[in-house]
Amino acid sequence: MVQLLGPQDRLLRMVEKAHPDVDVLVRGNEITLTGAEADVRAARGLVDELISLTTNGHDLSEPDVDRSARMLTNESGPRPSEVLGEAILSSRGKTIRPKTAGQKEYVDAIEENTIVFGIGPAGTGKTYLAMAKAVQALQRREVERIILTRPAVEAGERLGFLPGTLTDKIDPYLRPLYDAVNEMMDPEIVPKLMASGTIEVAPLAYMRGRTLNNSFIVLDEAQNTTPEQMKMFLTRLGFGTKMVVTGDITQVDIPGGASGLRTVTRILDRVDDIHFSRLSSDDVVRHSLVGKIVDAYTEYDEQRTAQRHEREEAREFANRAERRSAARRGGRDNRGRARS
Repeated sequence: MVQLLGPQDRLLRMVEKAHPDVDVLVRGNEITLTGAEADVRAARGLVDELISLTTNGHDLSEPDVDRSARMLTNESGPRPSEVLGEAILSSRGKTIRPKTAGQKEYVDAIEENTIVFGIGPAGTGKTYLAMAKAVQALQRREVERIILTRPAVEAGERLGFLPGTLTDKIDPYLRPLYDAVNEMMDPEIVPKLMASGTIEVAPLAYMRGRTLNNSFIVLDEAQNTTPEQMKMFLTRLGFGTKMVVTGDITQVDIPGGASGLRTVTRILDRVDDIHFSRLSSDDVVRHSLVGKIVDAYTEYDEQRTAQRHEREEAREFANRAERRSAARRGGRDNRGRARS
């Protein structure tokens, strides 16, 4: 019961917040819900799911209660115990698992398909979950090596000349991948696995000319690939290999904005054994403000797109009117010359 209520009854307060029309009373090991029948039924569904999670050893947090309440609003979606109860990887006292229905669909797609595209805003766990599945596959000996790659593109800044060797120059671009690997595996083992080639972290340009067999490959920041680079990467696929491509098509940093990730969604959308998982602000698992920021920027971009479309339509309408006016003037001039 202590696990269910949380420190200072914080989790209980979250249940009350999710169902404000229901009175929640706790006495010993009993929870009493009072209110309208439909409201009580919904609140009980949430409490039952939380009990199931704690019974299975899940350490509940306030965000878990909030996400569970939101999942239960979709009657056709997966239950919170099905989503939050699925552990991908346990490392250094931490369990990595999907935390939203969208993340579970994404993780299931990785399990079932050869190539998966995870597309969504920052904080939705696209890369983190893909790397967890890669480590899991390596530990199960389903693959012989993990290859992590991303394009070396500056995020809207000019960093200038970077000193050192080639490795020193590209390491800053790949640092997020190194950090994730060290978090999921014993940091003492990682250097040995990298030295033996079992784990490889490299810029996308290093993939050219290779055929990658028996590997789990994660391409991160794929929105910053060109269409040519995306084709090059996907055609590296070898036997026994699984690929996961992640990116946010709203944050393209390459000049001209010709993103290979945008293009590939139109080219491969109906190809068997290739899956596109589209995550949204509902799948953000960072600070709650991140989801609101994503929504605000999405709304702003949609408004700008609509305004640009309206301006283009107005410009085209004015051009057509000008052409019609010019045609009428030309007709009058021709008739005047004919009479003279």
